[in-house]
Amino acid sequence: MSAAGPSEGGRLLAGFRGSAAAELANGAAGGPVPERNAAIAARRIAVLVPCYNESLTVAKVIAEFRAALPACVVYVYDNRSTDGTGDIARAAGAVVRREERPGKGGVMRRMFADIDADVYIVTDGDATYDATRAPEMVERLTRDDLDVVTGVRDHEERDNAYRRGHQFGNQAFNVLLGLLFGERPTDMFSGYRVMSRRFVKSFPAEARGFEIETELTVHALELRVPTAEVVTRYFERPEGSGSKLSTYRDGLRILYTIARLFRDVRPLPFFGVCALLLAAAGLALGSGVVVEYLETGLVPRLPTAVLATGLMLLASLSIVCGMILDSVARGRREAKRLAYLAAGSIRR
Repeated sequence: MSAAGPSEGGRLLAGFRGSAAAELANGAAGGPVPERNAAIAARRIAVLVPCYNESLTVAKVIAEFRAALPACVVYVYDNRSTDGTGDIARAAGAVVRREERPGKGGVMRRMFADIDADVYIVTDGDATYDATRAPEMVERLTRDDLDVVTGVRDHEERDNAYRRGHQFGNQAFNVLLGLLFGERPTDMFSGYRVMSRRFVKSFPAEARGFEIETELTVHALELRVPTAEVVTRYFERPEGSGSKLSTYRDGLRILYTIARLFRDVRPLPFFGVCALLLAAAGLALGSGVVVEYLETGLVPRLPTAVLATGLMLLASLSIVCGMILDSVARGRREAKRLAYLAAGSIRR
């Protein structure tokens, strides 16, 4: 998707809502509801809920997903909670495991490694996502043999739930990701995703915190896997439940993660830009020296000449590094693709 302004984003969300309404009117575009439920029940569905001090909401999240998907198994990973989140989740019927390393990225990395299923649903433990859309998202994934279905947060009608500063930051990062990787997601920071086994098992998670959503998005773009987006309601947190996201600190971490992924996934453009900047600086400094030498045969500004020469050498080294690392990145991408193919299709 190309970069779009606010008005285009609004039309896109409106189109998603119209499509969802049409699907519901036609039996969710996947046939009669009983047939869809039977197809979903035939899959091993794991609902993954990373939690840190979510005692007020975790039981509600578990109950809603078990009601929406009776065949699912809900896994709650308690990330060093101190408010009894794990005990409450266990009493509500979830499989509870504890992860001592702090950070959402570390929790999800362990989830993806530990749990084996056909379909993975990742959601937050704060009860802000609509569990009733889960059957439709799972059916969309299995029917079209997709790898990721992302729940796009419908924040236009729920501004109190999704702060305006976070909305702006999300849109800005979506545009940046589109510029760097060639395809713009609608909501790259959504914590509500339905994923296939082959996608999860080929994902080399490295993030420690909230950058994990950025890595998931870039992984899908890098492998060019089939994806879809479904607009979902986004609810306000209940009173007494606070967000764990630090706007500026986590924003800087996400920005650094995007830069690092751009360097690792697309090293030739990354180092090409560096080479272009160095060469431009070298030409700006050295052009006058060259003109003087051609006119007089002398180099009176020797330090400037040495600096310009050094900058041009660095530009050459940058482009060579980019070419070499591009081959390395291609090998890593092929290894990820082989891991992706080894996991098999959801229709196997």
